[in-house]
Parts: sequence; C-alpha cells; structure tokens
Amino acid sequence: MATTSIDPSHATLSVTEHEHCLHVELVRPEKKNAIDAAMAAELHGVCERLEASPKTLVISGSGGVFAAGADLAEMRQRRSPEALAGINSFLFRRIHQLPMPVIAAVDGWALGGGAELAYAADFRIASVNARFGNPEVGLGIAAAAGGSWRLRELVGEPMAKHILLAGRILDAQESLASGLVTEVVEPDELLRSAFRLVDQIANGAPTAVRLTKALMNMPESAHPVVDNMAQALLFESTEKFERMTAFLEKRNARNS
Repeated sequence: MATTSIDPSHATLSVTEHEHCLHVELVRPEKKNAIDAAMAAELHGVCERLEASPKTLVISGSGGVFAAGADLAEMRQRRSPEALAGINSFLFRRIHQLPMPVIAAVDGWALGGGAELAYAADFRIASVNARFGNPEVGLGIAAAAGGSWRLRELVGEPMAKHILLAGRILDAQESLASGLVTEVVEPDELLRSAFRLVDQIANGAPTAVRLTKALMNMPESAHPVVDNMAQALLFESTEKFERMTAFLEKRNARNS
C-alpha cells in the first residue's frame, strides 16, 4: 500500500496518507500522548480534510501508548466556560461522524480522554498490551466527552458502571470479551491488522459504505424512512449497476 507523508507542520500528530485511508499517529511521547488543545486543533484539521475528501481514518499512538487521557495540566486550569465549550466532546463527536469508518489501533494505555477517543471510533483493535479505563471520578470530574454514554452502548450498563464509577481497568482480553474491541494482536501486528481492515472496508462500494455508516448513526425514530431514501439513492448509482452486473456475469460464467 503506497504511502505519502503529509502536513509535516503538525506538532502533535504524524499524518500519513495511504491509498484507502489516512493514518494519524498521536505524537506527544513526553506526555504519553495526552490530548491537549494543540492536538485537539490538529485533529479538527484532520476531520476537515476527511470531510472534504472522505477516506477511512486509522488512529494510533506513539511509544507503546494510545493516549493516557487529556492533558491534566491544561484540565486543571479549565473552568465552567471551557466545560460548556465541549472541547473534547465536540471533537470526538466530529470524529465519530466522519463520512467513512474510523479505526482506533490501541497499544498500551487508553485512559480518560484517550479512551473516549477510542470509543468514538467505529472499530477498536487492541494489542495484547492495551488497557482501557476512565479514572475521571478519582480526579473530581466526569467522563463527559462521550464516555458516560458511548461506553454503555459498547459494553453494556453493568460493565460501564464498573469502569466509570469504580475505576475498573480492562485489559486486552477483557476488552475483547466485553465487545469493546474486535481483535487482539501482538504489538508489531497492530497496524497491519488495522490496514487489513481498511482493505476489507475498501472492498465495498464507497457510497454504500458512507450511507450505511450514516444510517447506523441515525436515531431509531428516523427508520425506516431514511433507510428507504438511502436505498433509493443507491439504486440509481453507477456503482450498484457495475457491481451487480459483474457479480451476475461471474456467477453465470461459473454455471455455464
């Protein structure tokens, strides 16, 4: 898979473009990739790029850590206006709502805001060293950037409460058993596994992938109207006719 590095001006991210995806590596090794305002701004820039030119997004962390939370030195200084501004919550919502799927490749710690960033992805792949947790209540705050509700949707209410209220840390195998991650691999296989998933997604028709993700994010009250509208668009697409024709021709050739 050919790659081209882009945006060398980033201070907290390493961004590489692949044929079917954009790979973003969090790079603040001295802070264990903690998410600060500069990283949040740069991630917004990545979102702007992917909203304009949709591709699957792969997010990973450098130095054997995904992200050990939000930057506490910044968080300690924030007051109610910053909380109401939703600095991380709006960013993670934007990431979750990107047109194409988002894959979090998690090695080592994913804590607090780092865990919430992973929860915002469509897929989470973990190395055997991965650890997920939300220690916010121990710091006098809440997991208010999606953790308080996304985690419940991902692992169920009892497990979510154990993590959010009692500080339970999930290791890689517990994360797999709970459904939080879809695969556990050795650290040196993590990105290869993520890119394999990228290729599997790329086998689908891009418009169909985008609309299917959008449908899955719709509230229950919107169905089945939005499903029928999406299908109406797809029924008129060139992709549908080309792919169905190729499938039928291949099947007929096998049967002849």
